Amino acid sequence: MLAVSSRRFLQLSSVAMSASNIYQFKVKDADEKEVSLDKYKGKVLIVVNVASQCGLTNANYTQFKELLDKYKSQGLEVAAFPCNQFGGQEPACELDIKNFVANKFNFEPDLYAKVNVNGDNADPLFKFLKKEQGGTMFDAIKWNFTKFLVDRDGNVVKRFGPTTEPKDMVKDIEKLLASGSTKL
Repeated sequence: MLAVSSRRFLQLSSVAMSASNIYQFKVKDADEKEVSLDKYKGKVLIVVNVASQCGLTNANYTQFKELLDKYKSQGLEVAAFPCNQFGGQEPACELDIKNFVANKFNFEPDLYAKVNVNGDNADPLFKFLKKEQGGTMFDAIKWNFTKFLVDRDGNVVKRFGPTTEPKDMVKDIEKLLASGSTKL
């Protein structure tokens, strides 16, 4: 079993290094079903690592809902990946996380299975995101709610730190939504 898991991880890591856009990735949703990210073709996407017990949780989820209420009809989507790597602030299972967001914030982002975003066991998608849009000083994700903005062609065009609120991404989101633009 370990050899198979290791081999699968190496294959996925290889995809992270050779991929040209996010559409080449498959992830598990909150119900453990495999989902191809090509479902977002033609959409503007925010990919974000989330946590329910973080000081940034309320502002981010509230503003993600507001953004989707305003821009979903124009093609905006949010893909949320729970992560427990930062202060153990996402200890719950995916079902509890899904219920928390639905009940407290009255919306349901596309919620995926819990992942690691840093280290040797980082999810291949997050390895790719960090390769495409490195961070300040170093590429590692520094905290919950690091956001990656993806254009309609699946290209990672911008990275926003944890303290950047979703409402502060509006200018860039609107540029990408306008006329099918893929450049900021």
